[in-house]
Amino acid sequence: MKDKAPAKRGPGGPRGNKSKSNGDSFFKPDSKRRRKGGFRDDDIESGESDQENGYPGSDASSGHGDEDEEIDEYADETAAEKKVRLGKEALQKFMAIEKKFAEEDDGEVEEGIGYEKEGERDSLVARKLMKEQLEESGRLRRDVASRVEKPETGDGFRYLVKHTHPVTAVCLSDDELRGFSASKDGSIVQWDIESGKSERYKWPTEKILKSHGAKDPEGRATKHSKSVLALAVSPDGRYLASGGSDRHIHLWDTRTREHVQAFPGHRGAVSCLAFRHGTSELFSGSFDRSIKIWNVADRTYISTLFGHQSDVLNVDCLRKERVLAVGRDRTMQFFKVPEESRVIFRSSTSALESCCLIDYEDFFSGSDDGSVELRTVQRKKPVSVIKNAHALASDLKNEENDNRKPSNAYSWVSSVAACRGSDLAASGAGNGSVRLWAIDSSPKGKAIRPLFDLPLVGFVNSMAFAKSGKFLVAGVGKEPRLGRWGKISDAQNGVAIQRFKLSEEDLSKF
Repeated sequence: MKDKAPAKRGPGGPRGNKSKSNGDSFFKPDSKRRRKGGFRDDDIESGESDQENGYPGSDASSGHGDEDEEIDEYADETAAEKKVRLGKEALQKFMAIEKKFAEEDDGEVEEGIGYEKEGERDSLVARKLMKEQLEESGRLRRDVASRVEKPETGDGFRYLVKHTHPVTAVCLSDDELRGFSASKDGSIVQWDIESGKSERYKWPTEKILKSHGAKDPEGRATKHSKSVLALAVSPDGRYLASGGSDRHIHLWDTRTREHVQAFPGHRGAVSCLAFRHGTSELFSGSFDRSIKIWNVADRTYISTLFGHQSDVLNVDCLRKERVLAVGRDRTMQFFKVPEESRVIFRSSTSALESCCLIDYEDFFSGSDDGSVELRTVQRKKPVSVIKNAHALASDLKNEENDNRKPSNAYSWVSSVAACRGSDLAASGAGNGSVRLWAIDSSPKGKAIRPLFDLPLVGFVNSMAFAKSGKFLVAGVGKEPRLGRWGKISDAQNGVAIQRFKLSEEDLSKF
């Protein structure tokens, strides 16, 4: 009699395959898997499950909807076809640069004319393409600050869009063609950079909001607050995310300007939003002291980052899974999401109000004592500090004593912005001007150097730099973004734009 080993049902059998593929999270797309652990703070615990919080993707969430999805024209192409397409695009780019160099040489476009050596043209083009690739990857900082020409007296900020209430947030699409702004009354406006033509977003009814995943208002509120505090547009320009006092993140379709999804989960007002470049991941900061991660394409909640002990006021992110955040707990925290670790930078005398990433190593911040700081991930202390960066005339009288005078709301650095991957940054407050800064690097170290001031009356509550460095937009209001502890009656609620003239770039330095 032959001994037979008992048959084992497992992953190898038909049933095993079926159950494995249906139940095991390993076989699910990465974007839908929820990260576990990391950044847990014993003082901040949630007693509710994802279903109870009503996160999208859970049983309690009914707001996924069946919205029409845009068909990607390249979805069906093979790997070989993709290589051919990308090769053709690179060749067209190469030819355009070659033609530009030829035209600059005595206006001749014939091949080889104006070059002493046959390989000089190819060398210039190769350097240009290599430089662009390094800048895109964040390994090379562009020299923009030295190329910015100071505007003439009549070429200052010009208002593009007017709002009834103070503007709280502005953001720009990656193609630098469209801008978005929001104000305290809940109005969201989409506008064209060149013409200034604007279109308003319309809030849906309470019934539609609930069908899109919104939870019932808490406390005495009978309907969702429309006050907007933060905006972010997806890298592909398809979605606009907004957050505000109703503790939800709202997702809008920029093509139709219609509401498509509501993300509940935060227990406090959503104060800041940022998309990770090149992806559909969205980071949201809140007054509940947490930062949540969402996948906009899949309409799902991913994870929560804990660490701040007070309101989170601002977040920023680049292409890597690195998140920079500041809060009222006088700390700036740099989260490394895959490694489940964070670096804490403490400010002993003031609360940090705003922050932005210059690249993966350096970041720029502003505080409520009127100072701006340059920090690097390798050091816990600032490498460069400019005190009283937006001081009023009354504050300057006491500056010679080198004592920090308690700053009022008008000199708080309420917003900062950086031209991505470059040495150009800006800061705004309520003292009547926006200041431009150059981030200098030398063998002795890095430092902040003032360039010039741009007059602008009102509280500069939000700013966004064009990636090209050709313009800067500012959201201005008569009141600060998060309160009413100051008022400038002469200010205008709206979005102002400052255009810059850049001198020609010298490729020989690369």
